[in-house]
Amino acid sequence: MTIQQLEYLIAVDKHRHFGHAAESCFVTQPTLSAQLGKLEKELGVILFDRSKMPVIPTEIGVQIIAQAKKVVSESRGILELVAQLKGDISGTLKMGIIPTLAPYLLHRFIRKFLDKYPNVKLEVHEMVTEEVVKKLKNDELDLGIIVTPLDESGIVEKPMFYEKFYAYFSKGHQLLRETEITAQQLKSDELWILQQGHCFRDQVISFCDQRMAGHKNFHYESGSLEGLRNMVNRYEGVTLLPELATVDLSDEEKSRLRPFKGTAPIREVSIILNRNFLKQKLVELLYKEITEAIPQEMTSKAHGKVVRFK
Repeated sequence: MTIQQLEYLIAVDKHRHFGHAAESCFVTQPTLSAQLGKLEKELGVILFDRSKMPVIPTEIGVQIIAQAKKVVSESRGILELVAQLKGDISGTLKMGIIPTLAPYLLHRFIRKFLDKYPNVKLEVHEMVTEEVVKKLKNDELDLGIIVTPLDESGIVEKPMFYEKFYAYFSKGHQLLRETEITAQQLKSDELWILQQGHCFRDQVISFCDQRMAGHKNFHYESGSLEGLRNMVNRYEGVTLLPELATVDLSDEEKSRLRPFKGTAPIREVSIILNRNFLKQKLVELLYKEITEAIPQEMTSKAHGKVVRFK
């Protein structure tokens, strides 16, 4: 059994097609098939049901693939650990980040981080929290940048900063007369929210105590904060925006933001990792770069009160 064979095994499971798996591994299909055949013969089991299309792992194959992912991840981690001990800052970091953070956070640190560490390859994938956690546990990602707390078994959370929530109103809205507002002042039929699957949606609903947001004879749930902001700009109503999403608004748009009375509602943004993660040095450097790129007051939990998921 070799690490290469296990990588081929993982590739076929990912693509569910021998040809596509071979392409992703930069080998010919006969080569990949022959190596998997050798692995099956050595183990004395059938790993894939080749009679189906797409191919699917057998029951025992599923368990072996799960173990193979751990072995491959650990083997790569050893090489990267040795490189770090030698002072060589290099390697690949596969990162998942949620859509309500990516457009407002990535540009703040990516260029500076890669300029400092040119031998590091950073692969960024935008996805919802559930998918980040799933891929992290499946060793398809090295880390995630999401909103916490999660309280997920086997996952380490490393808080980085805290974002306030702001209410963003349409032009001429009656609540613009107020300098501060309360959640109770927001009406359900005026509130534009993200579609299901986004953690920010859950936090907004939890904070506002709204079961569902909809506009009289029109219901719309966007997949992006920009979509919500555009609806507020063109029609009537209100949406909630996290702090980083308000930084680049025009002066006119900023005039339609209102903070909440009392202790500000905030969301906690963290790096999350597997508990047995080996690329500690790279993560520490990334953490440092991100926190230095954020306004200093946002790195303190005293910024406000964390709104948890329901």
